[in-house]
Amino acid sequence: MDELISWLEQHQMPCSWKRTFGIDCPGCGMQSAFIELLKGNLVESIKIFPALIPMITMILFLIFHLVFRFQNGARILLFLLIFTVCILVISYLYKISTFIL
Repeated sequence: MDELISWLEQHQMPCSWKRTFGIDCPGCGMQSAFIELLKGNLVESIKIFPALIPMITMILFLIFHLVFRFQNGARILLFLLIFTVCILVISYLYKISTFIL
């Protein structure tokens, strides 16, 4: 696992949005947060990119729903999507407002 984490740390993709405009995009920090999550640093992962865990939960539920066809799976997926997007937007607005100030 340490080799995977080391490889991921050395091969993070640069953000073209940040390079072009000089500010973070809504997805900036996702790679670093994922690496911190793999290291077991849950709190640090949430600080870096709060929407990662809801996003992973949504993707895993989608996979299970496609396999098992849950009765209310579509509604649950819609709720998870809205919840994840809300967290993403709120955290991005906070990040941008603290960057500007």
